[in-house]
This record gives sequence, structure tokens and C-alpha cells, in this order.
Amino acid sequence: MRTATLALSIVVHVIGVCALIIAPLFAMDTLPDPRSAMEFIRVVPLEIPTPPSLRLARTPVANPDAAPLEAPQGIRPEEPAEHPSDADPVDDSVITFGGVGLSILDVPPPSPPQPAAPVRVGGEIRPPQKVTDVAPSYPPIARAAHVEGIVILEAVIGEDGAVRDVRVLRSIPLLNDAAIEAVRQWRFTPTLLNGQPVPIVMTVTVAFKLR
Repeated sequence: MRTATLALSIVVHVIGVCALIIAPLFAMDTLPDPRSAMEFIRVVPLEIPTPPSLRLARTPVANPDAAPLEAPQGIRPEEPAEHPSDADPVDDSVITFGGVGLSILDVPPPSPPQPAAPVRVGGEIRPPQKVTDVAPSYPPIARAAHVEGIVILEAVIGEDGAVRDVRVLRSIPLLNDAAIEAVRQWRFTPTLLNGQPVPIVMTVTVAFKLR
């Protein structure tokens, strides 16, 4: 009984599906024509309002150097020029800068030029010649202690050949002051660089020897 019912149900479903497939084939309605690829579509252009013309008003500008269009009625006499004596006297000692008057007497004088830095002897700069030699005096305390030797100093010599400054490089405490005092009295020939005298730095030695 169940087998017959199942078979009948299958047959009914098959018939229904076939009816749904076959029924549209027998329809008598007219199908719509497909759209052609060359179909013309009319496009209506959008009208853009034309803006009103802009006109710039030109104002005539009078040229003062242009020739007059109308002849003058008469010739005006020239105004007399001011006599130089009527003008205010000019004070040459006052300089006007930015609306402020400055007196020449108020302007500070220029500062004096800074001395050139001393250059060290060597290379193209040859050591100067000593023109004044002063022998050091032997300190009595050093002589009593039988102290002798060489004190090495560094001296700064000015443009005129005079010794400006002295400092000790190699020290002998009992002999330093005597060596510095003697070197300060030495004089040298001026040292020229590009034809101009310049200060120099050089090393000098002072020997102390007991006799």
C-alpha cells in the first residue's frame, strides 16, 4: 500500500513539473522586440544663460605734461624766485638723520685700531738682529749657592724692536728675575712682513756661568 502511494506521488510531481515547463511554450502572446544597438536617443542641450557683458568705466586721467587743447587767454608773469639770502642758513656742523639733527661735535671719534697680534719667528719670518745687549747681573744669593745654568725665555718684540713682554719657559728660580730684567732692556731691528713692521714672538736664552 505504501509503495503504491509513493509511486503515485512521484508521478503526480513529475506531471506538475512538466506542465510548468511546457505551458509557456504554447503561450500566444507577442514577445517584445529587443532594443537595437543603433537606437537613436535624442539629447536636448541645456541652455546656459549668457552673462551680461561687463564694461569697465574708464575715467579719463589728465596728463599734466600734455599740450592744452584750448589756447590760453593770456600769459601769466613768472613768480620771482626766492633770493638765496632769504633762505635759512645751513649749519654744516649739524647732520640730519631720520629727522633727528646730530651735531658733528656729538659724534664720538673712531676707536683707535687694535694692535696686530704678534707672529712667531720661523719660515719666511727671520729672527731680528740684536742692536742693544745688556748682560744680566749675577744675583749674590745664586753666586753664593754656586747656581749656574741657562734660563730660556719667550719674548714679545714690538714693531719698533723694543721688548714688550717676557715669560719664562725654562726656569732656574734663583736666576729668573735677573734674566727677565736683562732681556727687557734688549733692543732689536724691526721685523718686516710684506714691507710693514710687525710684532713677533721669539725664544731667547740667558746663560749664567760662574768664573
